[in-house]
Amino acid sequence: MTDFNFEDAFDPQVSIKVIGVGGGGGNALNCMVDAGVKDIEYIAVNTDAKALNRSKATTKIQIGTKLTKGRGAGNRPEVGERSAEENRDEIQQSLKGADMVFITAGMGGGTGTGAAPVVAEIAQEMGLLTVAVVTKPFAFEREQKMLQAERGIEELKKYVDSLIVIPNEKLLDGLEKQPTMMESFSLADDILKTGVKSISDLITEDGYINLDFADVSTIMKGAGYAHMAIGHGSGKDKAAEAAKAVISSPLLETSISGARRLLINITMSEDIMASDVDTATKMITDTAAEDVEFIFGTAFKEDLNDEMTITVIAAGYGDDVATASEDEEVIPIDNPLIDNPGDKKDTTEDDLDEILRMLEK
Repeated sequence: MTDFNFEDAFDPQVSIKVIGVGGGGGNALNCMVDAGVKDIEYIAVNTDAKALNRSKATTKIQIGTKLTKGRGAGNRPEVGERSAEENRDEIQQSLKGADMVFITAGMGGGTGTGAAPVVAEIAQEMGLLTVAVVTKPFAFEREQKMLQAERGIEELKKYVDSLIVIPNEKLLDGLEKQPTMMESFSLADDILKTGVKSISDLITEDGYINLDFADVSTIMKGAGYAHMAIGHGSGKDKAAEAAKAVISSPLLETSISGARRLLINITMSEDIMASDVDTATKMITDTAAEDVEFIFGTAFKEDLNDEMTITVIAAGYGDDVATASEDEEVIPIDNPLIDNPGDKKDTTEDDLDEILRMLEK
């Protein structure tokens, strides 16, 4: 009689792969590696041989070698696209075995803008749950780059299940102490990392009311534009504070308003009352569409004390993507860059570290 090993017969491990495309996507990928984002396989795709050599990804794919000779796409998306097509089989091979693929890229340049849609198309053909988290250029980058980004985003949207767009310029809104250019790009890289990590953690980390790959797939499969928000609250009004931060989400152009699909995960200390969870959940669902479908999960963390962190993924907008209204209350991010109006000193490295910590709470 053959012994039956249940664990061998059924492996619940979900395979998640992150593929950073171009310079911006590669930088975000390196941020994830440095942060120790677990249970993820990293793939870097680039036309630029030097940038690829600096990548911390386990798999590196140089695309368009015949076309670009390893010198990059020259800010031309059509070169990025043709380069990805040149190495289409290699990209497909790298994605084998995945259940879910995240594509990260900075849109507006050559490789990320042109190659990311090709990567997404390959993942779609393989039947993988495909989520893209991309940035739009800063205002100080030229108008042509923004136009290229918009065109690239529309092309990318055709092939992904969900698309989260982070406007870099929104990262600077409300900052009285202006960051240097290097700090601005570092912040953008970190936000891309946070976007991917927040979703992957829902799948890879255990919860009390557990969320899994099937839950994330229900919300994000075929969803089109999606919205992600993180809110943190502590003390007496922690539930309302965290929910308001999620609803406001000043870092994105989209909002929860009108969403027909919501995934809500609340991470909290063990002393949180059920009424607090009910308050936060009701505030968030009341903001979405009347017929909203939502999936709810909770997790407890011993290092939290009278605290609550809420992660929300909103999707299912149809053709009309909800955007933040001018009348909507914006909850300012509590960080050292907004403390002293009129003070235009450059930020220090410690200041930047602090704002990134606040954004990840």
